[in-house]
Amino acid sequence: MSVSTAAVDQSVCAPLPVLGADVIVPLVTGGDVTYAALDYAASAPALQRVWDDVAAYAPYYGSVHRGAGYLSQLSTDLFEGSRETVAEFLGCRADDQVVFTRSTTDSLNLLAAALPADCQVFVFETEHHASLLPWRDARVTCLDAPRTPGQAVATLERALAGRKPNGPALVCVTGASNVTGELWPVRELAAAAHAHGARIVLDAAQLAPHHPVDIAELDVDWVAFSGHKLYAPFGSGVLAGRADWLVDAEPYLAGGGASRKVARRADGGVDVEWHTTAARHEAGSPNVIGVYSIAAACKALTEAGFDRLVTREQQLVTRVLEGLADVPEVKVLSLFGDDAPRVGVISFVVEGWNSSHFAAALSAEYGIGVRDGLFCAHPLVRTLLGSEPQDPGECGAPEAGPGERSLNAIRVSFGAGTPDEHIERFLGAVRELVSKGARWTYRTEEGRCVPDRGTAQV
Repeated sequence: MSVSTAAVDQSVCAPLPVLGADVIVPLVTGGDVTYAALDYAASAPALQRVWDDVAAYAPYYGSVHRGAGYLSQLSTDLFEGSRETVAEFLGCRADDQVVFTRSTTDSLNLLAAALPADCQVFVFETEHHASLLPWRDARVTCLDAPRTPGQAVATLERALAGRKPNGPALVCVTGASNVTGELWPVRELAAAAHAHGARIVLDAAQLAPHHPVDIAELDVDWVAFSGHKLYAPFGSGVLAGRADWLVDAEPYLAGGGASRKVARRADGGVDVEWHTTAARHEAGSPNVIGVYSIAAACKALTEAGFDRLVTREQQLVTRVLEGLADVPEVKVLSLFGDDAPRVGVISFVVEGWNSSHFAAALSAEYGIGVRDGLFCAHPLVRTLLGSEPQDPGECGAPEAGPGERSLNAIRVSFGAGTPDEHIERFLGAVRELVSKGARWTYRTEEGRCVPDRGTAQV
């Protein structure tokens, strides 16, 4: 695989301290319990280290690139220093740019807006919507879901071989699936893209929090990821990689900060000289706290020792897969097979259960937070479930009776801040729900699946 797992003899670290580790939530069955956050793939809890770093900076908050005062100068230095930290974290090449955005979605939409004319985009149907949908103004070739990493490479090579000669082309691929957690053969896909004169962007939203990502080593042209999945709050993201397409494109947003010089013309219009640095696509006052939180998370993960974090997470992955395998009614979803390397993201269905009801019961009766649905990757989940698009029913999917196929799935995800106890509580809850059933019935309320108070099961 393109992303190697840590050696088995690496020392294993304890969970990293995160915010919310001691939050108490009520149970519908009575009493309360410490919340088990097992939805890291949607938003990971903030590292305590990140929160402390941001809190230490907060009194010195000031405008960036826009002031002569001490706090403005300090904030500008911190903002640009964060850019250097992220570049180092990603192993950027000397001439790469690091552009700060709002999220992975924002990053990939920025790149989509910067595509050269007549660019052809190749994307697998297995992508998250953030990397599947932004290319509407390009010529898009959507590739079928592969069933092995080798098939993914072969499928891409065939598609690229048939493209328009010498025209610009871009391949967009995930590093780790947000549905199955499986690692994709990024380096091999990059080699195939470059062999056919195409470029490649890596959606690292689910990879960067779990594995080191090195742009130069993977030989990708761009990387996109989100801070909120990397244990960093405040709504920032990153697009890092080659500068030429970004410099040649019109600014993603027009406004202050993106422009170097603006002058009125005699005809009443304006002439604008845009920056050629990353600032070209960072118009407006930047989210300096969000950017600093990403840099703080990059430092915290690096200093904790990524290999040790990977080793521990792989032990948790093994424990979850083995625990779910002990429940015959549970089916884990996979593209590449049960033995495929994956990060701490695992989706499954339970025979005879509506997945939304099951997830709601985990929350209401056990204080465990997971995700249910199609995970903003509708084509992939439907392929894995063997289902066609359906009109939403109760809790986002039609009811599944005994023996019927579920039309959505349940996802458990975890990472550097997950304690072993949360994994064991989750596995115990799954076994109990499958063997005994939910103690409450559930209904839809404003689009959410919630316990129907007053209708406890006997």
